[in-house]
Amino acid sequence: MTRVSIFLIIVAFIAGMAGCEQPAASSYTLTITSAPGGSVATPGVGKHPYAAGTVVDLVAAPSPSYHFNNWTGEVGTIDDINAATTKIIMNDNYSIIANFAGQYALAAGDRHTVGLMTDGTVVAVGWNIFGQCNIGGWTDVLQIAAGSRHTVGAKADGTMVAVGCNTSGQCGIGNWADIIQVAAGDDYTVGLKIDTTVVAAGSNTYGQCDVGNWTNIIQVAAGYWHTVGLKSDGTVVAVGKNDDGQCNVGNWTDIIQVAAGDEHTVGIKADATMVALGANDYAQCDVDDWRNIVQVAAGKDHTVGLKVDGTVVAVGNDGSGQLDVVGWMDVVQVAAGGLHTVGINSDGTVDAVGLYTDGQCNVGAWDLD
Repeated sequence: MTRVSIFLIIVAFIAGMAGCEQPAASSYTLTITSAPGGSVATPGVGKHPYAAGTVVDLVAAPSPSYHFNNWTGEVGTIDDINAATTKIIMNDNYSIIANFAGQYALAAGDRHTVGLMTDGTVVAVGWNIFGQCNIGGWTDVLQIAAGSRHTVGAKADGTMVAVGCNTSGQCGIGNWADIIQVAAGDDYTVGLKIDTTVVAAGSNTYGQCDVGNWTNIIQVAAGYWHTVGLKSDGTVVAVGKNDDGQCNVGNWTDIIQVAAGDEHTVGIKADATMVALGANDYAQCDVDDWRNIVQVAAGKDHTVGLKVDGTVVAVGNDGSGQLDVVGWMDVVQVAAGGLHTVGINSDGTVDAVGLYTDGQCNVGAWDLD
């Protein structure tokens, strides 16, 4: 073989190699993680395969007392990293994180309303015969809850404060530590610890405080006499009074948030749809057709949902006008009391509808920002 022939063979080989580029991948994986303070409603936390070039909707769902902060990680093809609702284009394998931060918050008791300011102080209006509104000296509070006749707060150092009726020991929580979230029922209090275990104090007539063996809990909710816990795997546990089936949550899956009314329980699924069970005499559980829900609250016998666009929906008893939320816009959190509903607007102002005889709706002058 001549040198010319060898040279021509080498040139042909190199040219052939140049034309054998690896084909583009036909599919990629989107890995989504949620930081504490919320979850991702769409498409959900975990690994998701998509065809190359797919435009994927992203919807972050903050927990009560939190707001969405930003998306971090491999965010180069996300439309807006600062928007809770945005899109990502799948041109590669991406890992992204939804981040949340604490914010102002609302809690609604039977006949009183409590607001958490961004500076960690607290305001309250309404029925105060037991001193449940005497929160004037509270500071460094990160999370609040309102029971029927008492108010509790989780502080930045993980300790607790409480005022109001203490006949069942529901305010005897001064020795609690490492608390990151709190809930309040009729005459009992529930706290979620940083290690994902749960503690409770107060009346235990129906076993509503029997939470000592719960683990891997990421959110707690307290009804009148039942307690609900959301686990890290999206399943739900419940204890307490179950006359109306409000504790029958054993088959729930893919849940990202729970709420408990007097005798009903509701949950938001990862796809932003709803489930509900328990007492339904006022249609408070008729939420099957709700879509794009990012936060939910449950009152005595009504249910309120915050949609991703900042509007609000409600079902159940409307005897005091507590469902009159049709015109609400740009809302970032809702709370449901005995017969009233409250909501925080994005500018920190507060709206309220429903029973106002005890001043529980006198929030027009509030600015929590």
